[in-house]
Order: sequence, then C-alpha cells, then structure tokens
Amino acid sequence: MIYFLEDDDVIRNFVIYALNNSDLKVEGFSRPSLFWEAMKKELPSLVLLDRMLPEEDGLEVLKKLRSKQETKMLPVIMITAMGTEYDKVMGLDSGADDYITKPFGTMELISRVKAILRRTTPHSGKSEYIVGGLYLCPEKHIVRANGEDVTLTLKEFELLCLLMSNEGSVYTRDQILKQIWGYDFDGESRTVDVHVRTLRSKLGECGELIETIRGIGYRIRGGA
Repeated sequence: MIYFLEDDDVIRNFVIYALNNSDLKVEGFSRPSLFWEAMKKELPSLVLLDRMLPEEDGLEVLKKLRSKQETKMLPVIMITAMGTEYDKVMGLDSGADDYITKPFGTMELISRVKAILRRTTPHSGKSEYIVGGLYLCPEKHIVRANGEDVTLTLKEFELLCLLMSNEGSVYTRDQILKQIWGYDFDGESRTVDVHVRTLRSKLGECGELIETIRGIGYRIRGGA
C-alpha cells in the first residue's frame, strides 16, 4: 500500500489513477490529520508527501515519521512545487529518500516509485559487514558506529550497504545514482553528495571511513 498526502484534488486523483494503472495500490489523503488516522490502522510500504499542506507542513510530517521507531525506515518521496536546490537539500536532509518537483512526468514518477519499492528490502549474500568501527547487518537493518546504534534513512542505509559490501572499491556519483536510485538524475549528482554528507554526520567518527575520491566519487576504506 502507498499513501499519498496531497491537498490538491486534481494532482492527488491523477497520481492515484496513474499508479493504480501500474498495479500499485494507492490511498490518498487531503489533510495530515486524515493521513495520521490511517497510519494508526495500517502502515504503508511507501509515502508520497506534498510540502505545502493545510494543518501541518510536509517537512514536519516527514520529521515526525523519522522520529517514530515504527516509521523511521519508511520510504518517503516528497512531491512538491518547491524546486530550488535549497528546497531539495532541506527535504533530503530532513529524511526524504527522493524529491520530485512539480510538474512531473507520469512515467518518471512511476519509475521512481518502483525503484524505491524494489530497494525497500536490501538483498545481500552476506549477513553482516564490519569495516573499522562500523557494523552493518543488511537483513536486520542494523547499523552501529563504535558500538552505538545509528538510525539512517532508506537511501542512506542503501548507500552504506553499497560501500561496505564493496570495501575499497570506488563508485562514481553516476554509478551510485543508478544502483541506489535505479535511474539517472540528469546530472544532479548533488543528491549523492547530500546523502554522503548526512551519512558521515550520523556515523560520527566512523564517517571518516567514507573517502571522497576527488573528481571521481566515493569509497569506504578499512581502518580503526
């Protein structure tokens, strides 16, 4: 089930129609209060979230989702007319896994939604990884930095999985976009940089294990 919180009836009904025709089940809400009531009854597999809403700003809704144990890993895509770089960074820094600006193409929206859903449960042939002070268990969604539990968004978690499962290998920003997001961002490598920055911050001292390879991309190295 996908939940779509959008106060514009035309946009909400259009998105619900488009996703339903792609064999995706969607329920729409015009106000945050209705959305929260539904969340008490059933948790969705993905949330599509507008930014400018009555009752409560979309960023506040996102922050609440990230603060709750049962929804901290819930995938969230922001869909909004606020499309400046600052707005995108604000959304991603607040915990959004993706950010789509209006107007958007139907096929692009469906592609991004399916890409997120494909990656909700990471697949790995190894049960756990240890690099320096970092511990990662993909199956249980556990991340520890120097023994302390770390809470990550879905995309931050997937990025860490990619780097730790390929220790020492350098990934370009384009490679990361394709493997984590599942599509090209038309050159918006800033998205990768933002996620790396927030990931490093959350990992504390262990964030230094993620190295920037100037002019290329990123890798994770072993060490204390």
